[in-house]
Amino acid sequence: MHPRLALVRWRSPKFQVVVAILFGFLVEVLYHQFHYHVPRPTEEKDPVFQVGCREPDTSAPRENAAIIMLAQNSDLESAISSLQSLEDHFNKWFHYPIVFMNNEAFTDEFIDRVSKVVSGEKKFEVVGKEYFGFPEWMDEDLGKQLVKENGELGIHKGGLEGYHHMCRFYSGRFYDVPALKEYKWYWRVEPHVQFSCAITYDPFRLMREKNKKYGYTIALWEIDNTVPDLFRVVSEFKAMKNIRTTSLWKSLVRPSWMPWGLRWLKAGQPLHDGNGDEWNLCHFWSNFEIGDLDFFRSQEHREFFDFLDLQGGFYAERWGDASVHAFAAALLLRSEELHHFEDFGYYHDPWKVSPANALGMQLEESKVLGPLSDDIVDGEEGGTGCRCEKKQVRNFQNYCLNKVQRSSRPAAWPNKMWGDKWED
Repeated sequence: MHPRLALVRWRSPKFQVVVAILFGFLVEVLYHQFHYHVPRPTEEKDPVFQVGCREPDTSAPRENAAIIMLAQNSDLESAISSLQSLEDHFNKWFHYPIVFMNNEAFTDEFIDRVSKVVSGEKKFEVVGKEYFGFPEWMDEDLGKQLVKENGELGIHKGGLEGYHHMCRFYSGRFYDVPALKEYKWYWRVEPHVQFSCAITYDPFRLMREKNKKYGYTIALWEIDNTVPDLFRVVSEFKAMKNIRTTSLWKSLVRPSWMPWGLRWLKAGQPLHDGNGDEWNLCHFWSNFEIGDLDFFRSQEHREFFDFLDLQGGFYAERWGDASVHAFAAALLLRSEELHHFEDFGYYHDPWKVSPANALGMQLEESKVLGPLSDDIVDGEEGGTGCRCEKKQVRNFQNYCLNKVQRSSRPAAWPNKMWGDKWED
């Protein structure tokens, strides 16, 4: 095209209007992306609770706390394995009570054998259908049909009725179980888990002193076909209650690159909200969690769970309690109220995490922890974790942990779990 013709076209009012509109779209899209940007803090907001390896301090009073385990009688061997690991690495010094929960009566064999492992008080609670079962408003035959359809679709554990009940129970009913009503703090331990580092401090006490509400070890992606409508429903609750947009909420959102006026085209798709933005599927893995029961019992959280429950997604889909807890934290907590237990070595199939272990030279001949052995990983000065076992290799870290910690960890903060730097 001749340069003079191009200049004439540029001066054309219609062409200028089109360019102005396209430029406006670009500016709006960039602003939308910037709105979801979470800047790194200049200072650490969630430091590790203990650096180095120390003798267990058992002199302080115990917190009003319990370790909880939901298990069936058929889980006996894996439950004993988990409990023995917990005793070896923590509870043989602190002796916190353990509350066992089951939707059926525990057998005498289960009670007798786990009682021999646990050093603290033992409580055995049969959880009724009002906590562990279909919601009152849902026809049971409909619920069973929904579970069956989930299984036929090949959704992970979607065809297991008990698994749906478990997800709903831990999402919003467990804190009302009579045996837990007297406690403020809980530590969730499941069958099939292992701990690999000595936990020589009381995490409940540190959670209280540091004003933490929820603690986790692993953040990872949810399985997408289990939760296609969850983000939309949670976003509707957020809008209905006019809940502020927290930095953690932003870290869970993948904002749309489509301009305003066109984003609605994505609104009806799985994992998207009504504005066309997408959940990046990041969440906390809740098979390990330490939390404040008062947070879950709050009116705000009860309203949140009740809203989700009435949508039927715990059965029409397979909404997991891990994702529900992550969204509850994103809606109702500040980022500094969360804690990452990066000094805990933890395993739940298929993922393992283990910190950059610190032996603490002064503890090489510890009378409490015992002598060092060939099973202990060589440590590093100032590292996190205490006497971590070699069998727990460091094999897990990802984008999601970086995302959920963005508002609490400074840029390029040393990642002591992996001995490298955080990447943006």
